[in-house]
Amino acid sequence: MVGHCDWMGLAVRLARYALDQGETPVACVFVYEPMGEVIAYGTNDTNGSLTGIAHAEFMAINHLQSAVGTGAEMLRLARSITVYVTVEPCIMCASALRQLGIGKVVFGCANERFGGNGTVLHCNKDASAGLNGTYRSVPGIMRREAIMLLRYFYVRSNERSPKPRNKSERHLDKTSFPLLNWGRYLEESEFVEEFGEEQTNHYANHTDVAEKINWSLVDEGCDDIINELERRCSRFVEHRNKRVKQ
Repeated sequence: MVGHCDWMGLAVRLARYALDQGETPVACVFVYEPMGEVIAYGTNDTNGSLTGIAHAEFMAINHLQSAVGTGAEMLRLARSITVYVTVEPCIMCASALRQLGIGKVVFGCANERFGGNGTVLHCNKDASAGLNGTYRSVPGIMRREAIMLLRYFYVRSNERSPKPRNKSERHLDKTSFPLLNWGRYLEESEFVEEFGEEQTNHYANHTDVAEKINWSLVDEGCDDIINELERRCSRFVEHRNKRVKQ
């Protein structure tokens, strides 16, 4: 659980950065498990690019491609990558991650309209999708932080919206959150593998494993997060270049 929160904390900070840039606050980091390091990251860029497919996961895939190319090495690396994303991947992104061969996805809050990891469809493991391989999807890590960033976005006026609503019509709810139906995403045995036997009451009661919201991640600006992630990614590139030379 601690490890999940550490990596998701980076994704939440990156989502806060996206919010401050006027984007929908959704972000992800790709963690290469053998090194325990971030090797790619992405935020939503749909407003800035005016492109509907510029979702955080696609931006991170593009980032990874720029580092390792699009061939066999990328597919080899993908099997050992865990994606930490603040909001459940949509059907499009969930399918793309499966085609890439990603090892695991960990997300914050559910995507109630388009969720592709269990809320609407199980693109990560449904045999009817006609895709090879599957990946486990673990929900609920910093879920309320992810929800609050989305709420912050939706109480603001979005100048790019076709029909922007008046901010005075919106109320920012900081206290109530929907229940988390763990069974949509994980069998109870899988939940125990991720969180431990002592946490099974949360599985039964549809409650969050974390007791408190980390408000500093939600409320504080994160102008330094890009530089931090670039430094982390550069470590992987340096390690890869040394291995290639050997």
